[in-house]
Formats: sequence, structure tokens, C-alpha cells
Amino acid sequence: MKIKILIPVYNDWKSASKLIDEINDLSIDPNFKISVIIVNDASNHDRENNQKNFENLQSFKIINMKINQGHARCIATGLKYIYEKEDFDFIIPMDGDGEDRPEEIKEFLNKIEDSNGRAIIGQRVKRSEGLVFKICYKIHKFITLAFTGKSIKFGNFTCLPKTVVEKMINEKATWNSFSGSLTKIEKDLLPIPSTRGPRYFGPSKMSFFNLLKHSLSIISVFRKSVLYRSALFIIVYILMIKSNASVITVIPLALLLIMIYSISSLALRENMDEFDKSLSNIKNIDTLK
Repeated sequence: MKIKILIPVYNDWKSASKLIDEINDLSIDPNFKISVIIVNDASNHDRENNQKNFENLQSFKIINMKINQGHARCIATGLKYIYEKEDFDFIIPMDGDGEDRPEEIKEFLNKIEDSNGRAIIGQRVKRSEGLVFKICYKIHKFITLAFTGKSIKFGNFTCLPKTVVEKMINEKATWNSFSGSLTKIEKDLLPIPSTRGPRYFGPSKMSFFNLLKHSLSIISVFRKSVLYRSALFIIVYILMIKSNASVITVIPLALLLIMIYSISSLALRENMDEFDKSLSNIKNIDTLK
């Protein structure tokens, strides 16, 4: 069974190198043929040119992009490339900084036999970030559930069968939000418990602004539900405050309108034409094994 591990990287080659070493060192059933494909998001830092054997990997390629396009679009491009150019049974997208723990790859592989064609997701049960980030993350999950009706407790770290990959590359939302798109197209997902690990090197790149953008990008995939629920909230809220209206009571309405505007703007990123042409952004491909 051919497994492709898809890793987007922007400049963090030290972490990516350590991750590849740890994947290579995993004790995996020889029935699984593991290959690694890195999507280099037009890094401006050169990677170390250390040639290694990677004896336990079937193949190892680095796809170098011409123009930086962001994490979600790197994964989308990687999915499209693998589907159209590679022979595979499953794709495992994961972050390259250690926060998606390589040892959990074995848990995905153990679940494949019982998956029956379903996508397997790494459902977060524990995080390693600080208290403030954890609180913000819980707020993100609550807002997502409240305005979309979807409880999304996973990120990129998943195991996708070929049939699901085909759906993903034909869904324009994939160009904007990986987890939002997968939740939209697949109703029956098979979870495994996943612990968010600490970064190998340096601080987390998920700032408050990036978390906010990530949250709104997911919500934007379900913008119709957001508009219906927002309209209902506005009607009920106005009826509740009509006799006690003030500048303070207007603040929630103003924040809601800002959110609607933001997700409408982010929804414009769902460009199927750009997605279809994404492989033209490939500069070259380094085959290391």
C-alpha cells in the first residue's frame, strides 16, 4: 500500500530535516511503502544540502514553488500534484515543524483497515501551546460551532484515501481552508486521538492574527449557514435590547458585521481557476530518492 506524506515548508528547513529523519526511523509494517513529498513554498532560506540515504523511504521529493502562496494552498497544490502525477493509495498531510507528531503516523496506518474508504482525522485531545493560545483556540471552536453548526477539532494532520483526495481537488474550498473543505465534502470522518506536539525549533508561527484568519477561513466555507444564523441572531438581539439600546449594546452587532465582512472577503480566495492552474506555479522538482 503506497502512502504519500505531504509536508508544506516555508524556510523552516531545520525542523523539516528533523521530521524526515524521524519519519525514516519509524518502525512501520513493510506492507506500507512510505514516500515523502515536501512543497517548498518559495522559501528565501536555502536548505542544507545534506545527502542522506533514507533507507526506509520509498521516495523523497521536494516540489519548489515559484511564488509563495501560503500553507493551505501549498497543501492544495500538493494534493493536486500527487493525485495527477503519483501512484498512491493514501495521502497524509502534516506540518513540518514537529507539532504534528510523526509517531502518530503509525496510528493512522493502523486505522486504514477499518476505515472503509473514510478519511481518518487526527482529532486534537491535547495541545502544547500556552494558556492564552488555548483560550483563543477554544473561543475559535465555539464561534465555529455557533455560526456553522460544525464542530471541527482537527487540522491538516489526516489520512486521505484516493477517493477523498479526488473530491478535495474538485472542491474550490480546498484552495482556502483544508479542514473546512474536508468537513464540507465528507460527513463521516474517522477520528483518532492526536496530541499537538511542541515545535522542534523556535516559537510557534501561529500568532493571534494567524489563528483569527485561520478561524475565519474555516467559517467562510460555510458562509450560507453563517448568514442565516447571523440574521436570526440580529433579529433576536434587537428585540432583546430595543428598550435599553446604547453604544455598548451595539458593540456585538458591530463585531458581527465585521466578522461577516471578513469571511465574505476570505471566501473570495475560493478560486477554482487558480486551483486548477496551481501546478503551473511549480518551479522545479528535486528528487532526493
